[in-house]
Amino acid sequence: MDITIPVLAGVISTATFVFSTLPMLRKAFQTKDLRSYSLGHILLANGGNVVHSVYVFALPPGPIWMLHSFYVVTTGLMLFWYLRDEWRPVRWRRFTPQSFVSVSSRIVSGQDPDPTAPTRPAW
Repeated sequence: MDITIPVLAGVISTATFVFSTLPMLRKAFQTKDLRSYSLGHILLANGGNVVHSVYVFALPPGPIWMLHSFYVVTTGLMLFWYLRDEWRPVRWRRFTPQSFVSVSSRIVSGQDPDPTAPTRPAW
């Protein structure tokens, strides 16, 4: 494969986009806090990637395939994580085993537990 200026630019831009997205993915994976993300945006990004795949994979293999594949995987992961960690009924998020222990310890210590106060799970 001949390394031309456009191919080199594609490789550099692909690496730049990948490395700029990795911190967001790492933070979302570690904290499982995706409240700042919009489900609508994640759904549109996934839909756009599906449609754009028809175009990208009709092109000859190159850096654009790597970049688009990365986007397909990352937006798919973000959708999976969002649905798993944020898009659940509030009562499931509020009463996790850890929050139950926290409420129980407040009852035992004589404090007034507030069952409506959302608690953040530690996972």
